[in-house]
Amino acid sequence: MELGRRERKKQQTRQAISDVATALFLERGFDAVTVAEVARAADVAVQTVFNHFPAKEDLFFDERGWWTGPARAIREAPADADPVEVLQTQYLDETRSRLEVGHLATWKQFVRTIEGSPALLARRRLTAEELERSLTEALDERTPDHLRNRLTAALYAAAQKVLEEKLMAVLPDDASPAELAEAQRELEAAVAEVFAVLRRGLA
Repeated sequence: MELGRRERKKQQTRQAISDVATALFLERGFDAVTVAEVARAADVAVQTVFNHFPAKEDLFFDERGWWTGPARAIREAPADADPVEVLQTQYLDETRSRLEVGHLATWKQFVRTIEGSPALLARRRLTAEELERSLTEALDERTPDHLRNRLTAALYAAAQKVLEEKLMAVLPDDASPAELAEAQRELEAAVAEVFAVLRRGLA
C-alpha cells in the first residue's frame, strides 16, 4: 500500500512539473525558458526535474501516444485485423482524447512553439523517425513482408503530417468550445479521406 502511495506521489509530481513547463514554454517559447525556471515555478529542485525528464525536450514532448501508439495498436490488434483500419482507429482515438483533455485548445500554440525552436524541430524529426521504425517492427512481427511494412509505416507518417497540417488550417486561434468541436469534425472527415487514399494505395 505504501509503495502505491509513493508511486502516485511521483506521478503527481511529474504531472505538476509537466504542466508548469508546458505553460511556460507556450507563453515564452521553448528556448527562452530554462530548466531552473521550470523547477522554481513547480517548487521542486532542478534534480527532481531531471529525475522525471532526462532532457529539457522531454518536458515539452511529454505525450508519447502520438509516436508510440501506432506500434502498440498494431501489436494489440487481432491477427486478422487490417493494419490500416487499426491505425485509423488509433489515430482517431488519439485525436478525440486530445479534444477531451483540452489539448486541442492549445494545439496551434504548441505547433508554433515547436516551429520556433531548432531543438524541438530536431527532436520532432527524431521522434518521427522512431515512429516509423517502431511501427515497421510491429508490422514485421505480424507479416514477414518488410518492404511493404516499411512502406506502410512511411505512408502512415506522411498521413499523420498531412492531417496535422489540416488541423492547423481549420483550427481558429483562441477557438471557442463550439469551434473546437467543429475543427474536430473537419479533422475526422479528413482522416476518413486520407486513410481511404492510404488503403487504396496499399491494396
